[in-house]
Amino acid sequence: MPAPISGATATQAIPQPKTEILDSSATGSSLGTDGHDPVLDPPPLPEGITTLVGGTIHRVDRVRNKMTVKVFNGNTWTIAFDERTHIFREGAQTTPLALKKGERVYVDTMLDPNLHQILARNIRLGVAAPPADADGQVTNIDVAHGEVTLRDNISSVPVHFGVDKDTRISQGSSPVQLRELKPGALVHVQFSPENGTRGMARNISVIAAPGSAFTFMGKLTYLDTHRGLLAIQTTTDGRTYDIHFDPRRTPDADRLTVGSTVKIVATFEGTQYTAQSVQLNGSGENR
Repeated sequence: MPAPISGATATQAIPQPKTEILDSSATGSSLGTDGHDPVLDPPPLPEGITTLVGGTIHRVDRVRNKMTVKVFNGNTWTIAFDERTHIFREGAQTTPLALKKGERVYVDTMLDPNLHQILARNIRLGVAAPPADADGQVTNIDVAHGEVTLRDNISSVPVHFGVDKDTRISQGSSPVQLRELKPGALVHVQFSPENGTRGMARNISVIAAPGSAFTFMGKLTYLDTHRGLLAIQTTTDGRTYDIHFDPRRTPDADRLTVGSTVKIVATFEGTQYTAQSVQLNGSGENR
């Protein structure tokens, strides 16, 4: 027979399950100060340059949130879009349902380094051709027909621009003739899309011509002495440049570390920057 239950135990209340409702302060640690949820919300738009492209929508994939655009120079770009993308029709904001095959579009594109894809920042439908910008490297110059071919920095595909008597070409504050422009030069182009096959360049700014020397000052963000390659984030424009160097000709090579502040004089050789001298901040000597 089981032992008798004492009076104190018999009268003790049996615990009952209950549900607790937590207020928003319980999850406040997982949200940023701006209310951004790092798990559910998309990340902020990446920083960097944007390239405006115009063309016709060839295909829309609403499952993967991507569209294929046949741009006006004849190439095809695959462009992603998500909650961060703003879509406009005749100035009014709309939804991705407005993206249809055959629609003429102009897209502000940028490279998303986290997803390794081209991302649409803005998509404009049913508008006239706005002015556009492009950055890249000159691959061909046709003086007779007034045409420049550029390899775009974002898509790495060739883009063709017309050049006429009204096109302004300059390097710094000095004017440059079209015949003086050389393949391999890094340029910034402002153009107006016109006939669906190419744009007409209005301004071409030469950023770097082959053989030009440049001075870089900033911090090292990458260093590989075996390959002779380093990356420096400059204090002037905040951009990062890859520079090749010869560790055997750099006595301070064994003192260089990521985060070091350096001054580098390098020559642009058309395909890469090659260091001619490296000065470690505080060393007091040019290398």
